[in-house]
Amino acid sequence: MGLDAEDQGEDVPAAAGQVFADAVAIMARLRGVDGCPWDREQDFESIRRYTLEETYEVIDAIDRKDWKNLQEELGDLLLQVLFYAQMAAEPGYFNITDVIEGLNRKLVRRHPHVFGDQASAAAGNTSAALETSGIGAEQVLRNWEQIKIAEKGSVPDFAAKASVLDAVPRSFPALLEASKLGSKAAKSGFDWPDTDGVFAKLEEEIEELREVIPGPERNAISSEEQNRIEDELGDLLFTTVNLARHLGVDPELALRGTNQKFRRRYAAMESASISPLDRQSADQLESLWAGAKQVERSLPEPTR
Repeated sequence: MGLDAEDQGEDVPAAAGQVFADAVAIMARLRGVDGCPWDREQDFESIRRYTLEETYEVIDAIDRKDWKNLQEELGDLLLQVLFYAQMAAEPGYFNITDVIEGLNRKLVRRHPHVFGDQASAAAGNTSAALETSGIGAEQVLRNWEQIKIAEKGSVPDFAAKASVLDAVPRSFPALLEASKLGSKAAKSGFDWPDTDGVFAKLEEEIEELREVIPGPERNAISSEEQNRIEDELGDLLFTTVNLARHLGVDPELALRGTNQKFRRRYAAMESASISPLDRQSADQLESLWAGAKQVERSLPEPTR
């Protein structure tokens, strides 16, 4: 599959292909016989945590609007892709060319409103019946899902996959996994009809959590009680994530925003206090916190 030169974008340097080829060659050298001992020792499992770290560092750079740092972090994230592809190429699973060609075909196939007949050919005409003329972003997403279903086959293979929820990776961060599970279940009709239903469930989960927490007269909590508390708290968190879904809010971004807000306010408390915070009384800490909130509210709304 090839695209015309004008389709590739005027801002893409002609040297990008060579620079990328150099990066692939460097990665192969690092994994080679005379390469880096550390790189050669790594496997798919050992670098997973670095992939997560680099992904979150990309998000952090975006949140801070630090474009220079974002450039560097995107390079670090690209390194993860090159690393996985090189490790896969060594036993012959696939190589980086397979990865990119697969991505190119998918992008064309799932954008029939942009690529027209070329997309239909790439999709085996599965996109022919889709609405593609003058559509908006919501229809684009509906088309994407329809094409995705057609690619995987319209009839679920229950022998190979026991549940539609199996499509949600268990390795996702917990908030993202909960949101995706709720979305998948909702597509089958298993969902609250409106936000009132979610709020009612949230109140129910809060009450159930209260019921399993021992009273203040207890000095110790048994392991069984701790397990019940963890279970009920998990239910409460899951329901909260689904409330976010109903409200059209990304729970991960919402919590990240609150984390940043807490950082700012706590730092303001530290700056305003004439002595370390651990020497302040509860009332003094509360007063400092209220002051930090008041100051922040008088400032322009921070960008996330």
